[in-house]
Amino acid sequence: MSKAEQSNSKYKFVKYLWNDSEVEGMDGVDRLVYRSNRLGDDLTLTNTGGGNTSSKLMMEDPLSKEEVEVLWLKGSGGDLRTAKRDGFASLYLDKVRAMKPIYQNHPENGAKTQIEDAMYPMYSHCVFDLNPRACSIDTPLHTLVPFKHVDHLHPNAVIAVAASVNQEKLTKEIYGEEVIYIPWQRPGFDIGLRIEQLIRENPNAKGILLGHHGMSSWDNNDKTCYETALEIIDRAAQFIEERDKGELTFGGQKYMALDDATRQHLQTEIIPFIRGQVSIYKRFVGTVQDDWKMLRFVNSHDGPRLAELGTSCPDHFLRTKIKPLFVDWNPETGDLQGLKAAIADGLVEYRKDYAAYYDRCKHPDSPAMRDPNPTVVLIPGLGMIAWGKNKSESRVTAEFYNCAIEVMRGAEAIDEYEAMDQQEAFDIEYWLLEEAKLKRMPPEKELDRQIHVIIGAGAGIGRETAHRLVKEGAHVVCVDLNESAAKETADEIIAKYGPGIGVAGTGVSNCGVAIGFGCDMTDRESVANMFEKVMLAYGGIDSVIVTAGVFVPPDKSGRVDDDKWDFTFGINVKGAFIVADEANKIFNQQGLTGNIVLTTSANAVVAKKGSLAYDTSKAAANHLTRELAIEFAPLVRVNAVAPATVVKGSTMFPRDRVIASLTKYAIPFDESEETEALTEKLSQFYAKRSLTQTPIEPSDQAEAIFLLVSKRLGKTTGHVIPVDGGLADGFMR
Repeated sequence: MSKAEQSNSKYKFVKYLWNDSEVEGMDGVDRLVYRSNRLGDDLTLTNTGGGNTSSKLMMEDPLSKEEVEVLWLKGSGGDLRTAKRDGFASLYLDKVRAMKPIYQNHPENGAKTQIEDAMYPMYSHCVFDLNPRACSIDTPLHTLVPFKHVDHLHPNAVIAVAASVNQEKLTKEIYGEEVIYIPWQRPGFDIGLRIEQLIRENPNAKGILLGHHGMSSWDNNDKTCYETALEIIDRAAQFIEERDKGELTFGGQKYMALDDATRQHLQTEIIPFIRGQVSIYKRFVGTVQDDWKMLRFVNSHDGPRLAELGTSCPDHFLRTKIKPLFVDWNPETGDLQGLKAAIADGLVEYRKDYAAYYDRCKHPDSPAMRDPNPTVVLIPGLGMIAWGKNKSESRVTAEFYNCAIEVMRGAEAIDEYEAMDQQEAFDIEYWLLEEAKLKRMPPEKELDRQIHVIIGAGAGIGRETAHRLVKEGAHVVCVDLNESAAKETADEIIAKYGPGIGVAGTGVSNCGVAIGFGCDMTDRESVANMFEKVMLAYGGIDSVIVTAGVFVPPDKSGRVDDDKWDFTFGINVKGAFIVADEANKIFNQQGLTGNIVLTTSANAVVAKKGSLAYDTSKAAANHLTRELAIEFAPLVRVNAVAPATVVKGSTMFPRDRVIASLTKYAIPFDESEETEALTEKLSQFYAKRSLTQTPIEPSDQAEAIFLLVSKRLGKTTGHVIPVDGGLADGFMR
């Protein structure tokens, strides 16, 4: 058995991931990054963006060239699992320690005093080597613990102990003298000084349990510090597991679980309704969680009681608010209208409750009340829908409430769950330092908070549009008859922008900023199924863009067979209508304004030989745009873009059609030439026919589509925008 296997065998509920060979030759900072990543890799130890680690290292001062002691610690807002070297702040340790008497000598020091908050900006005077990374609010803890290495984490098992009514007694029972206990106190200098004093009084202690917060371990050896953290967490997890209530967890099940098909159907019907209800101030993006652990909680007898108590850890309720909305509904009835009524009534009460909480707890200098809508909605039978300004935020919110449920399970198994005092919770939620952090966030982009479905995203204009909209902050659903092509476009976007953060979401809801689906737009059932997946993935829609189309060339006699006519109109007209009609149902469920953009053609108004079926179908699509604008007003705007001869990247211009067109226009070419060269010749020919004499590319159409779905053309509907370089024959369209 290897040393790693021997070490791992000591732990039952945590993963031992340290490998000596991997850290061999690393400097101190890289070892800190390694330790942090290994802690973050085990999701039982911490959560996205939570926890911080530190090392006190001797380094060469860039000015004096002398050896100085530097405190390296994970920066504010960073994530242990993904942090790199640039995610860590660095401070001259002697300068940070020199801040201690400034705090102690202030006449009004103490928890939540003005001097506590005033200390944070002083860290900028302690920065080592001009490091721009902002340090953590837990910096005093890492500074004042008299050991070289400190790990501060928020594991569910430890928080379950820390959120129990008898948390101090339980700490003693589980750890004896090896782990100190300190009651809840907001992070800052005061609690750092208290911990420093407790360590002096308990020199054999290896760590500390912070009430309602988490734990810290320490040692002068970084590997031992890591192992100590694992030991503290594993012992809490074992203690809980030995007392787990099994089928009586959360008081047992009040409702029978629904089968998967029934549950998902009800979810897709109710999710857009909820999105509309919670988006009255700003739009939200959703994440669905309906695994067995979540369903066990929402279907239980005690779920409503525990949810109403609120969350217990500041890292949790900063995302989940003080409590979720737990909808009072019996899933065994399957009554969808009753569920909508329960949600609407529940939201009214939730907003009143939140406003009362704000008024009851606010201070004279508190920031204005934030959006009073819940970010977590729990529904018996259906699970959880978490909401955030983007997919990452909603996934993190869902992750944190998953953690909150595990904390409740553990606390109820060993004792009785105790939520954080509401005033203390408010003072974290509306902490001026947190408000300052929010104000430092970059401004939102034009299409932030929005979900855009693009039909035909596998190639050409659709693919280009997907990339264009994501650039402005949109979430995009890439849809194509060729599912692999749709997924390829989505994968391109994820590769460029990253998979996002948060480790929650069941099935397709665990997606990032883009996802790909297959769909036959001429089949209503296929379209409806696609939109159901979109509801589960993101919670709603804001725009639907149809770029898919087909051109069937005539035979050598110039005719198009009847079945090819049906095929052409089926995609270019009927398919566009089916997509728009199904999308409109969702827009009405949401009650939020939306956009539909179709793609027609200059050929719709320029009659010419050789494309009879295509041209007439596009003329019908033009008028379909106008008709839908009337039908769907005032909630939904419907517009179209009319490109002309977009050859580059278009699936409607395969090599044989390019050759046919070159032959038709008597453009010299050699059949041995590469397809790209032939396409360029045809593109240049078409360009010379336009007034601007420039080739029309997919990016030109994507720009027009962006304008139509943004607020820039927010007063435009029923309009067909030509993007053709200027064709005089088509001016009157």
